[in-house]
Amino acid sequence: MFNKISRVALILVSVGALSSCHIYKKFDMPTDNAATAQYAEARDAESNSEAFGNLQWQDVFTDPALAKLIQQALDNNVDLQNAKLNIDVAHARLKGARLSYLPSVVFNPNGAGASYDHSTINWTYQLPIAVSWEVDLFGKLLNSNRGAKAALLQSEAYCQAVRSQLIAGIANCYYTIAMLEKQLQISRQTAEYWNESVQVMKNLKLAGRVRETAVVQSEANYYSILGSITDLEVSLHEAQNTLSLLLNTEPRTWDVPVGATFVAPAIIREGVPMRELASRPDVRAAEQSLAIAYYATNQARSAFYPGVTLTSNGGFTNLLGSMIVNPGKWFIQLAGSLSAPLFARGQLISNLEAAKAQQKQAMNNFEHTLMSASAEVSNALVLFAKNSEKAELLVHQVEKLEKAVEYTEELLTLDGSSTYLEVLTAQQSLLGAQISQVACENAKARAAINLYQALGGGR
Repeated sequence: MFNKISRVALILVSVGALSSCHIYKKFDMPTDNAATAQYAEARDAESNSEAFGNLQWQDVFTDPALAKLIQQALDNNVDLQNAKLNIDVAHARLKGARLSYLPSVVFNPNGAGASYDHSTINWTYQLPIAVSWEVDLFGKLLNSNRGAKAALLQSEAYCQAVRSQLIAGIANCYYTIAMLEKQLQISRQTAEYWNESVQVMKNLKLAGRVRETAVVQSEANYYSILGSITDLEVSLHEAQNTLSLLLNTEPRTWDVPVGATFVAPAIIREGVPMRELASRPDVRAAEQSLAIAYYATNQARSAFYPGVTLTSNGGFTNLLGSMIVNPGKWFIQLAGSLSAPLFARGQLISNLEAAKAQQKQAMNNFEHTLMSASAEVSNALVLFAKNSEKAELLVHQVEKLEKAVEYTEELLTLDGSSTYLEVLTAQQSLLGAQISQVACENAKARAAINLYQALGGGR
């Protein structure tokens, strides 16, 4: 009879295993659409170590002062430290998932004494060891282990994303401070020059060359630039505090050279654009999120199948049935159990449907991340190219406006053929162009830095 029951159970388990073979399959990126198919191919392709996004950050940011700040941020930044701790958490969970394959062992010693009608107390004791082992026939533990490994890879990708963002943030803040310092320098020098112009206008008024309106207008122009200086000082103070926060230090003033400019290395790109996206840590994290959802769906499927547990109890005791013997005896018990869901089918079906829906959400999020990454790279490339063009044009504009200021001032002081309004207009135009030129150089640097980050740089 026992043999017949064993054969029936074996047949049921075999049929179940055959019908659930897809539960044991590892996650593969779906290739049912062009984007994911190209990504899967590009992800496994060999990368170009000389491509811009694959360069070490030390080879991109060669300014010694900036490199020191970046290293300090990598050592002290709270967000990066937390991201690294998330990796430790994922490591611990993966270790726990792997150890779940091993049997559990419990040692539970106990003793008791009993006396009836004032008789001598009879002491009983047991020193049992219980061993239980879940046989993973239908992939419950397997998918849990694979899901934990995917979570670890996701945490590592997120950590790299935080690292890349931090490096770019420090560099952008560094050159923003340099830009504001340069704009302040230009504005203060111009303010001194315009203050001298006020005195020139007063002298010309005394000589009858200009009216009082020219003096008043020149004074207004002077106060205008003093007001703009205060705005620049506020912006500089905020930028200094932002850099302090990234470095996880108290607010302070950082010594950034006024003339600091970012010279990007040669921007060599991967031959296949999708290969650049496959190198991005946020895209890799989204892929692992999809893998986690896939394994969660497999776990929901495996819940439909029975679980098999083998147990063993053994130890030393002096209680044998209703008899107490001394000394005690060794004992051992072996058992096996099979549990299959019978009345939880509705809940299991709903759990599976929810897992499938979450897997679809993960796929949607992955595709959106992939498209967003593509747009970021494209925007950064265009910004870098256009700001490079604009910077060259502003150089010529500043040169022409410097001559315009010089000519109009000479004409006003020599023969009066130029008006004070022309002089003020030329001065204001020159200041605006100089400020724009510095801002454009900074925008060009930010575009190159953001392109480096968008290509997955920051290793």
